[in-house]
Amino acid sequence: MNLYIMRHANAGLRRPNPLLDAKRGLVKEGKDQCILMARTLSALKVQIDAVISSPLKRALQTAQFVATELGYEARIEVSPALAPDGSYADFQALLNKHAEIESILVVGHNPNLMQYMGKLVTGNGGANLRLRKGAIARFDLDRHPAQLQWLVDPRLARNLYASVGKSSRPKTSRK
Repeated sequence: MNLYIMRHANAGLRRPNPLLDAKRGLVKEGKDQCILMARTLSALKVQIDAVISSPLKRALQTAQFVATELGYEARIEVSPALAPDGSYADFQALLNKHAEIESILVVGHNPNLMQYMGKLVTGNGGANLRLRKGAIARFDLDRHPAQLQWLVDPRLARNLYASVGKSSRPKTSRK
């Protein structure tokens, strides 16, 4: 199984009231991050068979934007395992439930996504992998322990797209 783990895109400042914070949606920069990351996935020829999101608005919006841009037309599943208070045991149960699916995109929150990634790679959570807002990591779950294939954040994707437009040849002076 190819597992794509994505942290929700930029949703502005955190609200002190947890009920209001759960309803916080993406800001313009976050929507732009979603489009950029979806185009990056598309450029990498990623095919998604299932999209699963945290129930919080910002994660669900991120999943919807990315799924739409990738041409994914099925329903986005919502799972409490990806919520900020989700546990690794719930996350493992979610993966086991979808074990027959080839490629899954999950969208959630830090710090639990970073903890999940560390446990996937080491088995005990000893790895510390940073996942910025809007970043996506690809894991190969067919290997034990799981193997991190790549991790791309919006800053890197933006820089790559900017450099592609420029000439790849170094400039030389003519005398």
